[in-house]
Amino acid sequence: MRFRMIDRIVKLEPGVRLTAEKTLRADESYLKDHFPRFPVMPGVLMLEAMYQSAMWLVRASEDFAKTVVLLKEVRNAKFADFVEPGETLLVEAEILKADADTTLVKTQGTVGGMPAVNCRLLLEKYCLAERDPSDSMLDPYIRRSMREEFERLCGDVPTT
Repeated sequence: MRFRMIDRIVKLEPGVRLTAEKTLRADESYLKDHFPRFPVMPGVLMLEAMYQSAMWLVRASEDFAKTVVLLKEVRNAKFADFVEPGETLLVEAEILKADADTTLVKTQGTVGGMPAVNCRLLLEKYCLAERDPSDSMLDPYIRRSMREEFERLCGDVPTT
């Protein structure tokens, strides 16, 4: 099961930064429980939107070389505001440091130009074949499906 926590990528500078949007719809299933009388996007899903934005930045920056990009660590997460139905969380992700196995990304989410959340994310990246050679046949499939999903999220967004 996959949850896409960003609706679209609106700006991309491979190797530098990415901007994505998530508009919170009133019919999202988790809003029934979080909270019934005051529905807001859970903080953990705000973090998920920032992770997904950072993951797409890493994939695009490295031409989808690594098939697995995992969230390894969240640093200094600060929540400043809620995201309510009808509002759009604008997520910006910027690469601070990268090596062969990890990438450190600074992320922030704003609503209506005002801060809602920010943190630094440490992402781990690898190909399945690096961990288990018997999985090497899966890497091309994953790479292809990730490229297709990325194209759907980007549409005709120009890269700079």
